Amino acid sequence: MPAYCLIATAIGPVGLVWSETGITRVQLPDADGARTLARLTRGLDDAEEAHPPEWLEPTVKRLQQYFAGAKIDLSAEPLDFSGVPEFHERLYREMLKLAWGETVTYGELAERVGSPGAAQSVGQAMGKNPMPIIVPCHRVLASGNKMGGFSAPGGVKTKLLLLDMEGIRLGARNPAQMAFSF
Repeated sequence: MPAYCLIATAIGPVGLVWSETGITRVQLPDADGARTLARLTRGLDDAEEAHPPEWLEPTVKRLQQYFAGAKIDLSAEPLDFSGVPEFHERLYREMLKLAWGETVTYGELAERVGSPGAAQSVGQAMGKNPMPIIVPCHRVLASGNKMGGFSAPGGVKTKLLLLDMEGIRLGARNPAQMAFSF
């Protein structure tokens, strides 16, 4: 049976869902904890709220450090891809190879998984990424290294902040754009 919790981070409450074998879902903060929790548990009728098990506590700590601005590698976190379509899983596993501050375009990612010309399908998979941040979809850009979309709360503004946290600059921006506001 899946379990879930909200963890306190520097940007607000982040939601986690896990199975016995790994994390199945990550929810970035919404306007408040109640909205974050509602998004996190949507469609999880059999899930129960719980404290993270001991094996998940290092992940919680690393996520808190990441959102506090530390250069943290999340690529080895325990993930459970059961229920994820095969093409999406291939993309997500390839994205785990992206280092802090490294980006790739939708088209380049499609080529890396043996599906050249499938940039649009890659974009659709990014929008369905159940584990953002750990599976770093914010590091995937449109052609010409343009922003592209982001389906998490705050949309492109959140993506921009995450990229900035990692030292990735995509042109001049207004400093007022750099605050989380959902």
